[in-house]
Amino acid sequence: MKRVFTVGAALMMTASAVSAAGIERNRLSYSTMYEPGDYLELQWSTVSTDVTGDYDDDLAALGGSDSTGDMSNDYFSVGLAYKNQLNDQLSLGFFLNRPYGADAQYSQGVYTGLEAEWKSRQAAVLLRYALNSNFSVYGGLRYVESQPDIMIPDILVRGAAGNRAQELQAEAQAAAAAGDLATAQELGAEATRLGGTALSPTDVTYTARTERDGAVGYVAGVAYERPEIALRVALTYESSLEYEFDTKEVFAGRPDLSDDDTTTEIEMPQTIALDFQTGIAQDTLLFGTIRWSEWSVWEVQPDAYLNATGGRVTGIDDDAMEYTLGVGRRLTEDFSAFVRVKHEPGNGEEASRLAPTDGLTSVGFGGTYNYEDIKLTGGVEFVNLGDAEDSSNTDFSDNSAVAVGLNIGFRF
Repeated sequence: MKRVFTVGAALMMTASAVSAAGIERNRLSYSTMYEPGDYLELQWSTVSTDVTGDYDDDLAALGGSDSTGDMSNDYFSVGLAYKNQLNDQLSLGFFLNRPYGADAQYSQGVYTGLEAEWKSRQAAVLLRYALNSNFSVYGGLRYVESQPDIMIPDILVRGAAGNRAQELQAEAQAAAAAGDLATAQELGAEATRLGGTALSPTDVTYTARTERDGAVGYVAGVAYERPEIALRVALTYESSLEYEFDTKEVFAGRPDLSDDDTTTEIEMPQTIALDFQTGIAQDTLLFGTIRWSEWSVWEVQPDAYLNATGGRVTGIDDDAMEYTLGVGRRLTEDFSAFVRVKHEPGNGEEASRLAPTDGLTSVGFGGTYNYEDIKLTGGVEFVNLGDAEDSSNTDFSDNSAVAVGLNIGFRF
């Protein structure tokens, strides 16, 4: 049964490189801590995406194109997992991967020039302690370095400032009608100030370049096992990460709006995951995951951009849930196969242009071959990305991704 389980875990480590929520790309698979003996695994995955949007008629006329073109670049990830069995009860785990990432680039129509990149790398150290043959606890620290950069073209900066100015003007009129003249005057003045950005006589293309920053979080988990029926249920908590990025913000042609020395605070979400597996027949395993991520805390709002436009660069308003269910089957003494389905429900909210999808549904296939002390696992996942619409009524639909992963494990 253990061989069948490692097959399912491998697909989660490789083809999980696609997520509709936020900028998540890879996760730590704590099932490595349950590998027998000492174990080393090298992980590789690549994701090919196709994400395009259709402008409404007004935007298409402004940009000269009906489509955004494919705005999401393909990407690959690598990782390493090592587990050392210190004694019968205590084991040590070490992990390396790239947990977050973004590589958005628009090349057609009115959004041309909108680009965003997020780089990251993670190191984690965990200890697992077996209380008895059924219960174990695990936990440790994770350190994640990140660096985001962004460019927003002139027309989108003007549009953001103009839209916010109109909202404030409407609020000012409502306040005046209610007799609150002081508030009406304050809101009107702010609307006029933001209107100055929208009507700027020079280029206001915006760029934000940050310095790399690191954040420390912690992991805590508990698991229950019944080896005789291949049952394991594990509950894992990952704390949030808080960054303070030194940021250089530049508005082309508008040094009065630019600022070379701002600090951008960004929080990455805390998560709770319930993983389970159980034997359901001879050489057959059912496995799955329910996972919650607090993406509603994630917001990118640099100071100078907020001052010039009255709003944020991007953010997510809702938390994310993910459900996974799969079956693994040992076909021979050395080879096992598996299939799984995954679903992230959409929330129907306004989409960010940097991640313009809403939920996903995917199906993944793969297998593991064991040769002496070497374990080779491969998987492929086909993903249908949920339809979404941004604040300008650009429709992103019929989008997809394909993820391929390969793991090589060594027991010693």
